[in-house]
Amino acid sequence: MNGTVRADIKPGTHVMIVLKKDQRSGALTEGIVKDLLTSAPVHHRGIKVRLEDGQIGRVKQILD
Repeated sequence: MNGTVRADIKPGTHVMIVLKKDQRSGALTEGIVKDLLTSAPVHHRGIKVRLEDGQIGRVKQILD
């Protein structure tokens, strides 16, 4: 699943995100969602989340 629909992502979801610094390279970071930061129900570039380790980025892939 891609990470453009907010309803698909909940705290505790295992995801791959792209960090702001990695947007050009497209490098993905794996982690567990702590908070959802995007309030819109759908976002074309991916829902912005905070991982449990504090990193913030947009969800590119849902692994659960």
